[in-house]
Amino acid sequence: MGGLSIDHGGVIAVDTEELRAVAARIAAAAGACGRAATAVEQARVAVSSDPEAFEGVPLPALRAAAQALHDVAAELAHAADGARRTADVFEIVELRAKVEALAHTDAGAATAAQARLDRLLAADPALGLVATALVLQWTTRPLFGPGLLLGGLGPSVAPAAGVTQLLGSTTGFAKVQPGERLRGHADPVRVTAVARSAPRAPSDLTAALRRLPESGGAQVAVERYTMKDGATRYVAYLSGTRSVSLAPTGTEPWDMRSNVQLYAGTRSASYQATLDALAASGAQPGDRVDVVAYSQSGMIAAHVAMESDFDVELQITAGSPSEPTLDDDQTLVQLRHADDVVSRLATGGSAEGTGSADSFTASRLVEPLPGPDDLGLGSHGIEEYEETARLVDASSDPRAEALGRYWIELGEATEVERTEYRAERVG
Repeated sequence: MGGLSIDHGGVIAVDTEELRAVAARIAAAAGACGRAATAVEQARVAVSSDPEAFEGVPLPALRAAAQALHDVAAELAHAADGARRTADVFEIVELRAKVEALAHTDAGAATAAQARLDRLLAADPALGLVATALVLQWTTRPLFGPGLLLGGLGPSVAPAAGVTQLLGSTTGFAKVQPGERLRGHADPVRVTAVARSAPRAPSDLTAALRRLPESGGAQVAVERYTMKDGATRYVAYLSGTRSVSLAPTGTEPWDMRSNVQLYAGTRSASYQATLDALAASGAQPGDRVDVVAYSQSGMIAAHVAMESDFDVELQITAGSPSEPTLDDDQTLVQLRHADDVVSRLATGGSAEGTGSADSFTASRLVEPLPGPDDLGLGSHGIEEYEETARLVDASSDPRAEALGRYWIELGEATEVERTEYRAERVG
């Protein structure tokens, strides 16, 4: 089992402006060392010009000190230049992604980003090649890296994992772009409430994953929270795939037919059922609805957050085959396993990351049971993702701690009403 890794989810793991500020401080230290070296060298010259006046002053020691200071100044100057170039490379990656994303929603902003990108590339064309290599390394690392090939995957698993990643990277379905909406019409569904309860709010991420509906055939659970100030908010819990059927006559909306439709960007019965369940629970356009979703429902959550009339401030997914493009005021928490063939359909998501500064991707390598028929689906199991959630809850990462404050806030609700819904295709 591999250790937990928490990052922003993309190539860019640093603040480029902060990195440039660090480069400036290093350059200032290099300058100070250079001036000190010059002063020591001047002292050596003065001593050597009048040895009787400075009897006992070791000239070799002064020469060695001046040289050492010159060497440190040169190393610091090199480090400062490297930090500046690294910041430029990361910004090029970010700007390329931004230009692509803004082309869908804001042509003017896309043009401005392209102008900045052109200036960076004109100043040092080689940085563009470095940025391209960086993204390529990031997108292929889960596919070819030792974490996958040496992490317990059998010979029958690695090709399957590679195919899923290749599918995501070549189709463009892995990333839900800004302004992208589901197309077409969903198969008709009927949503029925099958259970009601009044639980306490979940206390952490692990507890939240354990709220995914299981009993009575329910696929959606909606919890209505009445807060201390009288405000109402909702949390939707969305289950994963329940059937491998592709038939349009199947009654289970959370099936492979919906998987294919959602991944290809078309409206599915499972997505429609989610909206219907939220409406049945009393959620109105503009209401805050946070989402906890597993597997197929990660794609549902993406579109609820990006195109529905609800205000989604927090989206938590486990093993999702895609990644949304969220705004800076929306937080995305993703749990992913390097050897989960379903999660690998997302091909790493977006190079620039997505969502607020508190957004993060928590990932680890799970050792699936070896065997000739093993396709790595053991690492997609909800139990394994609950273990990953437990590791996040125990983490001291600031983003994990920020998520912890969300559960504390949710726990201040004066009333919690939970309704579980069973959806079926009809007609």
